[in-house]
Amino acid sequence: MNHDTPLSPLPLRHLSDVRCKVLTTRQLRQHGVTAAETTERCRPGGCWQQVLPGIYLLHPGPPTSEERLQAVLLYASHRGPTVPRQSSSDAPAEAMITGLAALALHGFSEAPPLLALDRIEVLVARTRRLRSTGFAQIVRTVELPVPQQVTGVPTAPVARALADAVAGLTDASAVRRLLTEAVRGGHCEAPVVVRELSRARLLTRPHVVDAVDTLLAEGRALAEQRLYAMVRDHDLPDPLWNVDLRLPGGPHLGGVDAFWPEHGVALEIDTRAPRPEEDPLHSAFDHKREHLERLGITVVRCLPRTLREAPAHQAAVVRTALMAAPDREPSAYVVALPR
Repeated sequence: MNHDTPLSPLPLRHLSDVRCKVLTTRQLRQHGVTAAETTERCRPGGCWQQVLPGIYLLHPGPPTSEERLQAVLLYASHRGPTVPRQSSSDAPAEAMITGLAALALHGFSEAPPLLALDRIEVLVARTRRLRSTGFAQIVRTVELPVPQQVTGVPTAPVARALADAVAGLTDASAVRRLLTEAVRGGHCEAPVVVRELSRARLLTRPHVVDAVDTLLAEGRALAEQRLYAMVRDHDLPDPLWNVDLRLPGGPHLGGVDAFWPEHGVALEIDTRAPRPEEDPLHSAFDHKREHLERLGITVVRCLPRTLREAPAHQAAVVRTALMAAPDREPSAYVVALPR
């Protein structure tokens, strides 16, 4: 007895009312459609077609963008009858769209339209026994990220989708445009992108390294603009901008993005790309901070993401540091020079 066949099969005419016209072999059996009937309907000139192994399109003609996405997700899913779009945003995902298709879903103008893509990349666990076929490109990973629901489609986060897209691109200008749009469009911060590219071992490719240099410069420029706006919009006193600090006649202490000498407060935008193997206690950034704080200078660490998403909170942190100046020991006299 075939346990996939329901005791009371749904009438075949009900399939004309199915909203999604992409179904698996198992779903068709639940509607009482036999393998022979499926084969007959998929003959040349028939009203159905098989678009991927075990995945059928219930109309002739090319599939829409939505149908291609649905077909790929069903093909890559463990559970044939489960429609991926019905899963909640925090539920474990078996498969999610990644690469250029995911960037198109995220709204990247530099990503080709979905219908223009020959293949749609789908991210699955490394242990899955699947092969790429047709327009379904299987991408394996040790650990699946938490997907984002974009128009109801489980989609890889931007940084991961970007790394998967870049892995298949050899056009340096295309890589640079995608990376730049990720930061300029506010999709994610440059350090997050660099970390994902490093994890994917793509920083050995010269054209990717060149694009990352442009990306980091773009990210810093945007963060500096947001810092200027934060000081202006939240009525903070004007600092000295972009200065190098030195002890009189002594060594170079390091550069900071903003310095309030009368308050002994310095601010630095931290645009480092985080690395799992990095010991933050011995990084150059933290060494400089510890050195300045031993001289009585309070160093405010500022993340680009905070400037973008919570400038009022960052302004409050700076204001608190400035107001606390009278309660601290006077800082050492340092020389601030333009950098």
